[in-house]
Amino acid sequence: MVRFVSQANEGISMAKGRHISKRRTRAVIIVAVVAGILVLAVGGAAYAAYRYEQARADTILPGVTVAGIDVGEMTQPEAIAAVRAGAQELLSAPITVKASGKTWTVTPQELGRRANVVAAVNRALAVNETMGTFTRFWHRFREESVERQIKLSYAGDAKIESFLGTVAKDVAVKPVDAALAYENGDVAFVKSRPGQALDFPAATKSLRAALKADGVTKVALSTLKVAPKVTEDTLGHNVVVRVDENKLYLYDGFHVIRTFSVATAKPGYTTPDGDWKVTRKAVNPTWYNPALDSWGADLPAVIPGGPSAPMGTRAIYIDEAPGLIRIHGTPSDDSIGRYASHGCIRMHNSEVEQLYPLVPVGARIIIVGTRPAGAAEWDTPATVDI
Repeated sequence: MVRFVSQANEGISMAKGRHISKRRTRAVIIVAVVAGILVLAVGGAAYAAYRYEQARADTILPGVTVAGIDVGEMTQPEAIAAVRAGAQELLSAPITVKASGKTWTVTPQELGRRANVVAAVNRALAVNETMGTFTRFWHRFREESVERQIKLSYAGDAKIESFLGTVAKDVAVKPVDAALAYENGDVAFVKSRPGQALDFPAATKSLRAALKADGVTKVALSTLKVAPKVTEDTLGHNVVVRVDENKLYLYDGFHVIRTFSVATAKPGYTTPDGDWKVTRKAVNPTWYNPALDSWGADLPAVIPGGPSAPMGTRAIYIDEAPGLIRIHGTPSDDSIGRYASHGCIRMHNSEVEQLYPLVPVGARIIIVGTRPAGAAEWDTPATVDI
């Protein structure tokens, strides 16, 4: 009996073993099947994600901004258009420029400023490459922001100099040189005044700084004083001849330093009023008869210079004045102070020799006043003693 029971138990144990083995096999198969299904599912999901991303490879990830403009889910052309429109607002913003009390309005774009839009959008699109396919898919699928901000850079100022050229012309003031001048038939004393010019280097620097700062709306430009070339102290020697007085005044600046009596034109001739210049000078000038067919008909065609020559020992030529007018000496001392010449300004030889070194070529000779209407040849001005 004992053996029988033992054998029965042994049979039962073997049967149970076979059942356990079968269950294990089924479990393995189920796990394998589930695993296979999961692999297929994951692979399918990955493939689906890959295809999804491939279809959107040329679009920017959500949450990417360029200069504050949301370009997420935009293609490159769309993003370029959107960013360019936003940049245009800044490029078209007016800048008020002031200098010397004058105002101009200009935009950054007019000064040559440009936005580097394409480069910024390309950087936005390149954010795609910083993430894996599934991560990109996950952000797109859930519309989850990647929170990337791309800066938009600006460059260029090629038109600043052209704009400042216009400003410079508008603010420019020419300096005024000190001068003795002929105005309304009399002598005018023109005082020197400084001019004005745009400080071009400083203005260029200010505008460039305004462009780089972005958003600057006002710029003040400085000017420089331009000194006159001639002042009252450097004006030098000039001559004024007053026909109504028959006097020659030598000025140093605005001050008379010498006065000489002279002879001027007799009736029928003119000592021309106006503003003239010394063109040349001569010692013992040769006299060439200017009127062989009229008042000089009984005189030689040429007379060598010297104390007894018609122009005496010195001549100061003012060729711009009509009628070959000169300031010169004369052997006819008794004519000085009278209306006696053919238009020239006569002086005593001794006095023209004093004047000669004091009047440089280029000096002004201003002739003013007129001979009294009733004056006869050899008359003197009524108010002048000779």
